[in-house]
Amino acid sequence: MRLAFFVNDVATEVDEYTTTRLARAAVQAGHEVWYVGVGDVELGESDGQLVARAQAAEFGKDDTLEAFMERIKERDAERLVMDDLDALFLRNESIDDLQKRPWASPLGVVFGQMLKARGVTVVNDPMSLIRATSKLYLEEFPEKIRPRSLVTRDPRAIERFVGEVGHSVVKPLYGAKGRNVFMIEDEGEANLAQITEAVLQDGYAVVQEFVDGGEYGDARIFLLEGQILERDGKPAAFRRVPTGNDPRANISAGGRSVPLEIGDVELGIVEAMTEKLVADGMYFVGIDVIGDKVVEINAESPGGMQSVERLYEIDVCPTVIETLERRTGSKP
Repeated sequence: MRLAFFVNDVATEVDEYTTTRLARAAVQAGHEVWYVGVGDVELGESDGQLVARAQAAEFGKDDTLEAFMERIKERDAERLVMDDLDALFLRNESIDDLQKRPWASPLGVVFGQMLKARGVTVVNDPMSLIRATSKLYLEEFPEKIRPRSLVTRDPRAIERFVGEVGHSVVKPLYGAKGRNVFMIEDEGEANLAQITEAVLQDGYAVVQEFVDGGEYGDARIFLLEGQILERDGKPAAFRRVPTGNDPRANISAGGRSVPLEIGDVELGIVEAMTEKLVADGMYFVGIDVIGDKVVEINAESPGGMQSVERLYEIDVCPTVIETLERRTGSKP
């Protein structure tokens, strides 16, 4: 399988992250693996092909993830005809580019759509990913698995919602890594106006009712083709626990991860989501769960495999690559 990982910028990739672990699994399985940054693509002047300045990934016998990533970054870029790929794995985070490099933000799905039309297997599906990168995507799923919510740019509407619902969470419609996520106890919150102003600076706001148990963190569960991702009977799932008085459980915001036991509640949530995720081509996603509610769907470059590997002493990334092999009809 000729596989490329599409990232924001090869030079800024982090060895500990999920993308590196997926690439390692693909190389170790015998596939031809490349890294391509958002700014590394060009459209052929005469032949109309999408061509990239790509960096090859090779994993040595005794390599650490750090050595693997450093070798990728140090390699000279080579010409890669992306039309000839078997698969393109979209692992860029458009939200990261939205403010500093707005030109780069939409290009993952744009190039992905072009390559899908040319017969390349693209995951996650770039046609649906446009919607799925927004927190609005959660609203397309059954009401029973999601908290009551409001999407608006009207500060008065936020105040009314909090007045009706009480304890709530306010966050940007497009946001990640716990940035500008606030807890509001009730409409009497002294800083409600300032909180609302801060969130609305990022565009639309999402206001969700606070789900009981949220103060103890949330669960990150990885789904592959609509089912819980696992390997050797161990699930790719963990609970994220906030640190100190910070209500955000995101690992990037200082939260820590602990094992998660999958029960009937989690299985019921996944069952309610499977059909739509598969229909939308959401090959590999992470869902964040509190109690019996999904509070967020991470469809664009979901991360956290380092926590799975540490907690369960198992690498589940080979399962992701093996499933992609079957999807493309490729062999190592």
